[in-house]
Amino acid sequence: MNLIEAVGIDWLERHIDEALAEDLGQAGDITCHATIPAPLQARAELVCKQAGIIAGSDWAVKCGERTVPEASWVFTVRDGERVEAGDVIAEVTGSLRGILISERTALNGLGRLSGIATMTAEAMRRIKGTNAVVLETRKTTPGWRKAEKYAVRMGGAENHRMGLYDEILIKENHIDAAGGILNAIEGAKKWRQHDLKRKNIPIEIEVKNLEELETALEGKPERILLDNFNIDLLNRAVQDNSGECVLEASGGITLDNIESIAHTGVERISLGALTHSVKPLDLSLLVFETS
Repeated sequence: MNLIEAVGIDWLERHIDEALAEDLGQAGDITCHATIPAPLQARAELVCKQAGIIAGSDWAVKCGERTVPEASWVFTVRDGERVEAGDVIAEVTGSLRGILISERTALNGLGRLSGIATMTAEAMRRIKGTNAVVLETRKTTPGWRKAEKYAVRMGGAENHRMGLYDEILIKENHIDAAGGILNAIEGAKKWRQHDLKRKNIPIEIEVKNLEELETALEGKPERILLDNFNIDLLNRAVQDNSGECVLEASGGITLDNIESIAHTGVERISLGALTHSVKPLDLSLLVFETS
């Protein structure tokens, strides 16, 4: 799967057009107009300034196609591939004005998605050898969720629910409104039975301590989310669970403690930082030839 397949061409083109319009305003690139002759052609190279995983090359390609005048972005690596500092990963040719106009918009999207993929790959590397898998959360950039979740997959992890519509995740406010953990689980099971299309939707419930875990286990949901459990509590939770439900650790998880968490035996680790605190991959576009 590539980015276009993940988000759809309409989404991609609409967001690129909005980003370019934001950059150009009504006057266009006045610096290019003032300093660069319109007929001038050029060749540039996109260079990685740090090691990482590439994600979102379609974004950059389409940025060049939708810039006026156009610029051709041709990548030598595919999404999901690892690159090293100093690697040239794309050649950009065409009007120099087009190259420079498309540059920042292209690198903003490509850098962010590659940053997500890079951090995800590092998280997966740190839990290698355990039975756990890393997932992101819904803490995504508004409007960019499908793209950012795609980047997580390019980093080798799995996706949590896409939104509120495809999985049931019962949290504290839902539990309070339903009158308790068991009532909430039972209500979710009854709702799921109303439509055959819903029968495979998993039910997950959040618990905050071992007492709540014990109660949740009585309701037999498919998954239980262990919210802000420390290592000792996670070990005890895995023991108490005895393989009955899929356990997910969430809250307070960083790259520094994710390995220890994975070794407790939980099957899922959700890491919001993958999308809400990631640094873009450092990329640079260098013009080498003009004609």
